[in-house]
Amino acid sequence: MDTQQSTALLRALADLPGPLPARGVIQIVIPHTDRFTVVGNHLAQHAGLSTVAVGFAVRIQSLPQGTEIGIKALAARFREGEKLIATALRELEAHGYLRRARTRLPNGRIVTRTVFCNQPTALLRPRVAAQRPAEPQTPPPVQDPTPEPPEPERPAPEPAAPQAPVLPDVQQEHEHEHEHAPQDHAPFVPHPTAPKPPRPLLPQPRELTAELYRAATALLSDLRRHAPQFTLPENDIRQLAPAVAAWLERDAHPDTIRHALTIDPPKLLRHPAKLLKHRLTVLLPPPLPGADDLTAPTRPRVVVTPFQTCDGCERAFRSPTPGRCRDCRAEHGHTQAAA
Repeated sequence: MDTQQSTALLRALADLPGPLPARGVIQIVIPHTDRFTVVGNHLAQHAGLSTVAVGFAVRIQSLPQGTEIGIKALAARFREGEKLIATALRELEAHGYLRRARTRLPNGRIVTRTVFCNQPTALLRPRVAAQRPAEPQTPPPVQDPTPEPPEPERPAPEPAAPQAPVLPDVQQEHEHEHEHAPQDHAPFVPHPTAPKPPRPLLPQPRELTAELYRAATALLSDLRRHAPQFTLPENDIRQLAPAVAAWLERDAHPDTIRHALTIDPPKLLRHPAKLLKHRLTVLLPPPLPGADDLTAPTRPRVVVTPFQTCDGCERAFRSPTPGRCRDCRAEHGHTQAAA
């Protein structure tokens, strides 16, 4: 089959008219008769689009109306990954070839609609009127007895230049109930030019003693006995030892540290030191609480005034010391005043 194609290619090359270029590509153009898509050079030679974005633009343009072109739908159709597809769609959206927006349906639900235009610059041109303005009417000429030759017919008005068709909306697979959902970019895929958050620093102990450093380096060197993929060079052990010392300073057991660092590693672990740095930073346990922190808070003591029996009327009343009630004291005071 390859030999036949090479022979046919050489035969077509010999039939090309005119002298062939000495260098560079030689185009053999065979007109298509069915199953073809017209792609403009503004897209095929776009300087601001990557080759992946141009390829997906051609693929999307060749799909029939109503085909789902979401990230997951394209990933299921083609062999490129979701991240690469999302980056290509954002490039097409930035240059006007693709547009994604939220639309409210008559039933109140919010859907994502995607519009792809094969020539976005044509949408910015002013639209030409379909008919020319009517010419001012002139009075009919006075007929002369001398016959005149018939006037030639006026040519019909030229039709207006065809506008670039506006593609209908295509409903995507995701429907959202919330009206104020994010609208710009695909979820869980950050923009390539977005600033990256600063990386967290490795934890450091309050005081890196010689005993802590020795225990930390021994624990890191011993990891390869339990998980061979965590065989670390000495330079990485020296860099990670202060973080392990911070764990030991917080009374973390060596077995607990080893289990947290080596549990469920990736199948293909290329950089074990980076994984250990991430786990030492993210999974750092808090310091153990002290004995005073674990004691229950003491409630304030409530002083209850005891009941006393009145010496005069033997009625119960509250008082810190025995004696008479209020009424008896008042009556005893009036009696003394009268005497």
